[in-house]
Amino acid sequence: MSVVISVRVPRWVKEKLEEHGVNIPELVRQKLIEEARRLEEESLDKELEEVGRILAEKLDLSEVVRLVKEDRLGR
Repeated sequence: MSVVISVRVPRWVKEKLEEHGVNIPELVRQKLIEEARRLEEESLDKELEEVGRILAEKLDLSEVVRLVKEDRLGR
């Protein structure tokens, strides 16, 4: 399902874009999608940092290293 968004720009902007053959609706659609994805990535990055911080507090790095070495030797 899609929605319609209206935006007001100076007339000269629209005229210049049309002069250069720019497909305005497609340009606006692409830019809005890019921005939504960028914002989602930022949000996920923050969540991952928080998860990493929590894990770092709960995991003993030397224990993880020992377990990995033990697992490799067991193969």
